[in-house]
Amino acid sequence: MDLFEYNRSLQGGKEAPLAARLRPVSLEEFVGQEHIVGKGKLLYRAIKSDRLSSVIFYGPPGTGKTTLAKIIANTTKSVFRQINATTAGIKDIKETVEDAKADLGMYGKKTILFIDEIHRFNKTQQDALLPHVEDGTIILIGATTENPYFEVNKALVSRSMIFELHQLEEKHIKTLLTRALADTEKGMGAYHAVMEEDALEFLGNTANGDARAALNALELAVLTTEPDEKGEIRITLEAAEECIQKRALNYDKDGDNHYDTISAFIKSMRGSDPDAALYYLAKMIYAGEDPKFIARRVIICASEDVGNADPHALQVAVAAMEAVNFIGMPEGRIPLAQAVTYVACAPKSNAAYLGIDKALSDVRNIRIRTVPPHLKDASYSGAEELGHGIGYQYAHDFPGHYVKQQYLPDELMGTVYYAPTDNGIERRIKEHLKRLRGEL
Repeated sequence: MDLFEYNRSLQGGKEAPLAARLRPVSLEEFVGQEHIVGKGKLLYRAIKSDRLSSVIFYGPPGTGKTTLAKIIANTTKSVFRQINATTAGIKDIKETVEDAKADLGMYGKKTILFIDEIHRFNKTQQDALLPHVEDGTIILIGATTENPYFEVNKALVSRSMIFELHQLEEKHIKTLLTRALADTEKGMGAYHAVMEEDALEFLGNTANGDARAALNALELAVLTTEPDEKGEIRITLEAAEECIQKRALNYDKDGDNHYDTISAFIKSMRGSDPDAALYYLAKMIYAGEDPKFIARRVIICASEDVGNADPHALQVAVAAMEAVNFIGMPEGRIPLAQAVTYVACAPKSNAAYLGIDKALSDVRNIRIRTVPPHLKDASYSGAEELGHGIGYQYAHDFPGHYVKQQYLPDELMGTVYYAPTDNGIERRIKEHLKRLRGEL
């Protein structure tokens, strides 16, 4: 490195984006991902003891994949090299392997190779790595936003430990923002900026788990906000909205607006208004509501308000929940929208819901002496002597697979719990029951 390159590296560090300047250099500074780097966890122990085997970090942008690789670079005694799969090719891999062999042969040092965006390597490029990972010439650290089980060579995956990084929680983002405001060496501390609480809450929530996006927004807010009459830079909610290019919603996950919105959402589906239901769905998604919470409410509505008028509604709602769990967000908005519009447009019946509540009330309030004797279990020795099962008529032995007999306890004879409506499929259920009972 010549003098000009050295000066450029120094200047580059100062001019680098806030997120890059604040990148942690040790595990103690790292925020989030406690499930893999919490004290005593496997990855924590491996990094601390410098006994890392090949690993692949998998997770959304801004969750710490590259940061963990840099921390490993700072703590390992091995040679650390880095390439990016979007620009590197076979030639780069071969050069790295040759250097690794030389370092191992001359100095006894292993080489850790960090490949960012490893899913961008094609099959040939990934295959070129395989023998050198296998024989230990290279310890691989791969980072990818795509599922490695789908996008990375199966042989490489089988020789690596997979660590999934999750979206950072709001508390993690707020910790990083607060740290950035106070850090006078690498952060924005020299500006003596103050962030209002609602602006901090907003950035922590709307960053959607992406620390880089939150820090970039903070840096832009500080650098573009004029000091007030006291000479103080105050980051308001309006400034935070502008810098992250997202409007703040009046949506407190623990407050009245949360409950008002979910209430309006359910009532819109119940009221067969798909447009309103989609609006409230969009509002919740935009505000960062847990998609699993939304999916649970759709499932409840599909059963409580649609019921047997269209039994497929429940299947669609459950399938949407599974899809959200499988593909995550933001793509999960699509199956959610499909389920919401299906439930909203379906014919409605709450007959099953009313029926179970009425039955539960009777279970609580009416003393039942016994199950009718002919319905009792008669499969054991001595049951017949007790009168159990005597007189029971097997429905499949009769025309139409139906025979009229008593099923309710004596105290509830004639009680109706399920009263099908004339809506959708339930009309057919209602007619069928009437035919069986001789009412048609």
